[in-house]
Amino acid sequence: MSTSLIRHQPFLQYLLGRGFAEFSYQIATVAVGWQVYALTGSAFDLGMVGLAQFVPTVLLTFVAGHVADRYDRRRIVMVCQIVDGSIAAFLAWGSFAGWLQVHEIFAAVVIFGTTIAFEGPAAGALLPGVSPDGMLQKATALSTGVMQAATISGPALGGVAYAVSPGVPYAVMAVFSVLAGMLSGTIKIDRRITASERPTLGALFAGVAFVRRNPAILGTISLDLFAVLLGGATALMPIYASDILHTGPWGLGVLRGAPAVGALVMTGVLARYAINRRAGMRMFQAVIVFGVATIVFALSHSLWLSIGALAVMGAADTISMVIRISLVQSATPDEMRGRVGAVNYLFVNTSYQLGEFESGMTAALFGAMPAAVLGGVGTIAVALLWMKLFPTLRRVERVE
Repeated sequence: MSTSLIRHQPFLQYLLGRGFAEFSYQIATVAVGWQVYALTGSAFDLGMVGLAQFVPTVLLTFVAGHVADRYDRRRIVMVCQIVDGSIAAFLAWGSFAGWLQVHEIFAAVVIFGTTIAFEGPAAGALLPGVSPDGMLQKATALSTGVMQAATISGPALGGVAYAVSPGVPYAVMAVFSVLAGMLSGTIKIDRRITASERPTLGALFAGVAFVRRNPAILGTISLDLFAVLLGGATALMPIYASDILHTGPWGLGVLRGAPAVGALVMTGVLARYAINRRAGMRMFQAVIVFGVATIVFALSHSLWLSIGALAVMGAADTISMVIRISLVQSATPDEMRGRVGAVNYLFVNTSYQLGEFESGMTAALFGAMPAAVLGGVGTIAVALLWMKLFPTLRRVERVE
């Protein structure tokens, strides 16, 4: 990685703040799930946890994108992270004292979903402002790597902390969320805040109109949407671990961690060696590799081959994601980055959840292996079709 990038104080503060915030969020996912199930013993209530977070995120994303373009993004991120820390402190207090009930946890999850809706577009739009000139792609790769590291370590620490006491993971989350807020709030960048645009419906959905007018951005976002929607074979991991690979819970854990390991390795490579030629074509190639690796995973009866295929999937997905984020950010004017980021954020997050649903339904109809193969073939087909439909995107050389 570039030492000049790490030594750039605004980026370093941003990186640490985002890392601490994601680490806290991953701890919460484990603690909330365990505690809700411990209190209710209901799979339905466990499913409602995801819905309680998903609904405010979807409903508020476009509003959050407009807010990110209208007001100081650093302050938005800071407030969201400190609110998360305060709610985590409330959950820790209730858990230690023994009076916390499931309806209070659901209320906290709704607030978490609300802060995620506002923090995502604001933090994404803030990244170009804290990155040195010409280093957006490396900054994106490094930021992605930190998020992946938090995704791996957060749940592990959350599980260990919960074993000590249900209140401990929330206390840890509170500390790291407040630290994240302090780091985000003290970032120093020069950005003129122009709040002259009134919050009309046209302004609210201006990001959608901007994406539709720009073929490269539309192609990038829609490619990711359909590729993730079709390539959701990872949702079938429990079936593969149990019925196809004949391994136990430890094997499932290794399978789940394999894509993140591949992603981490690739972010290290991209943080050091940026893609400076044929970036659009490299993105399509990465999606095709992702599809091929999905097919290998689908047909594999070997645990180690499956782990390798999943690691390749994680690495290929990282290449595609780094190019996509860098391209969208660099092709979008600063005053529109929050709203365009909201469109991207909504599409990507929705596609992950719908992709898992699609994989589950297809597996129920045809079986796990045919469903996973179909997903990989569909991902390759989408990449080839998008190369024809969006020639402007295919010809993109650089993303800076």
